[in-house]
Amino acid sequence: MPSQAKKILKQYWGYSQFRPLQEDIIQSVLEGHDTLALLPTGGGKSICFQVPGLVLGGLTLVISPLIALMQDQVSQLKKRGIKAAAIFSGMSSKEIDITLDNCRFGDISFLYISPERIQSPVFKERVLHMPVRLVAVDEAHCVSQWGYDFRPPYLQIPDLRNIFPTVPVIALTATATPQVQQDLLQKLQLVQARVFKKSFARDNLAYHVRMIEDKGNKMLTALRNIPGTAIVYMRSRQKCEQIAAWLQSKKISADYYHAGLSGEIRSKKQEAWINDQIRVMVATNAFGMGIDKPDVRLVIHLDLTDNLESYYQEAGRGGRDEQKAFALTLYNQQDINRLEQRWRDSQPSAKTIRTVYQAIANHYKIAIGAAKLASFPFDLPAFCEKFKLPPIQVHHAMKRLSDLGYIQLSESVWKPSRLSFLCNPKQMYELQVKNAEIDQITKALLRKHGGMLYGEYVNINEKRLAKSLQLKADLVINILKRLHQMGMVDYQAQSEAATLTFLEARHDALNLPLSMEESKRKAQQERKKLDAVLLYADEAVRCRQKVLQEYFGEENVKDCGQCDRCLERKQTTKTEEVNEETMRSSLLKALANGPLPLEELFALTAEGNEDNFKTAVQKLLREGSLFYNEAGKIDRK
Repeated sequence: MPSQAKKILKQYWGYSQFRPLQEDIIQSVLEGHDTLALLPTGGGKSICFQVPGLVLGGLTLVISPLIALMQDQVSQLKKRGIKAAAIFSGMSSKEIDITLDNCRFGDISFLYISPERIQSPVFKERVLHMPVRLVAVDEAHCVSQWGYDFRPPYLQIPDLRNIFPTVPVIALTATATPQVQQDLLQKLQLVQARVFKKSFARDNLAYHVRMIEDKGNKMLTALRNIPGTAIVYMRSRQKCEQIAAWLQSKKISADYYHAGLSGEIRSKKQEAWINDQIRVMVATNAFGMGIDKPDVRLVIHLDLTDNLESYYQEAGRGGRDEQKAFALTLYNQQDINRLEQRWRDSQPSAKTIRTVYQAIANHYKIAIGAAKLASFPFDLPAFCEKFKLPPIQVHHAMKRLSDLGYIQLSESVWKPSRLSFLCNPKQMYELQVKNAEIDQITKALLRKHGGMLYGEYVNINEKRLAKSLQLKADLVINILKRLHQMGMVDYQAQSEAATLTFLEARHDALNLPLSMEESKRKAQQERKKLDAVLLYADEAVRCRQKVLQEYFGEENVKDCGQCDRCLERKQTTKTEEVNEETMRSSLLKALANGPLPLEELFALTAEGNEDNFKTAVQKLLREGSLFYNEAGKIDRK
């Protein structure tokens, strides 16, 4: 391991040592090997490509599936003084253009893009001239959504190998079954890849599952018995709010979090929880991605997840500090019924898929053959209302269209207002001289952001800017809009709508290529994942962690000794030992006054428990404490 890597780790992250496997993974990358890294949630995956990226210099190209994850990692890198950028749907063409230029001519170290971006002609042309030294595929399990079927845009990643044949590729994930691991190696064309896999065992995390009708009071008991920060996961946004309010009524510090809240509110709630101002966050699965809070002591699932991959990642947010933590799942028969219904709802017919595709084209007035890689804001409730379509059918039809590579629907992500000066300093100065209001606002921006405004995009808060200048926010916004119209700046107002992108030019809906046989195969795979969840929840004997490890392909694993099933087994063993000692004492006491026939000894001591009686007698006979005398009676020494 080059000393430079450890220096970078200390300089930017403040750590003096790497975690287990991190050092080996980084060494592999620095030696130029393609690398597949499987590290559990909280195992420090991002460091495995960020540190070698800085050591190698130039640009690290990071392919990531989620906008929120991109934004979080770019933000974290910038806080550490490392230059990073991201390109995602919803950005203006000018902003994309400037970002790509900065990656070519500037000193950007990390560029995050979605896999769909690789198909963009603009990206294809610009990337040829970028100093790419490393390609990282983050959250690589998203490549294979069912464990065998790849999102089409991910298949474009190997095209980068043709451009950068000597550049190593590292793929990273926290959850991958053996089949997915093989798929990653094959479909990403990782050449003679070194594979590093940390056990999925979490020695400090105890898994407990209860089938129970009164989930609320069981949750309350757990929260009162296990001190410290907690997360409660649910599917329904409305129920998140209800449960948080109920916990507050029980004097538990709690709040709720879901994608229906504005980005600003979500950010404030998240910060309050991270800073221990809120103890319990009741949330949908929108909460947690990219959050690195080490001291979560309890993760509760009040709903069953669709698959064990999601469950393992969410439960794994507990105990990242390696201290004892608990993952508690509470469910009942209604939850099973709902999960079954969700699976049935997730299989749209070809007619439904074509109807929804045509409605999308009509909604945006897109002609056949047009709109390849064009992005549009998308409001699902408004869309469903406009075309009188059931939201559940639309959701699953769009998911299938996304799976087939026709569209991409990004998650609703809050994007703060962004600004960049398009003119040069002389042009801006001339404008400032002519207009006092523009002068006041641009000077305030330059004082805060300096020369970064020329050639880079910065996040701005119009309300704070207006307050600092004692102006009305509307006035500041209008002036920024005017500067945008004049071509002096590129001003992108904040937004948080979901974004729909056409990955291919619009097809004729009637002739849209659909393989329903393929859909049937996907449905079967999804069903297998659902069944694995149900089997895990219903497991009556085996160690919970062992079940998870074997699901992810680990062999010859040991019981964890701390899940509910292991503890029950320990208690059963302890009870059996107590019963055995009690029976032994009773037998010896009954024979204290002389030998007895076996039947009479049984009547005096066994209390009808024939198995315990036989076991105890046989053991005492073997060790010589009892024996049969010449009359055939049992006697003691």
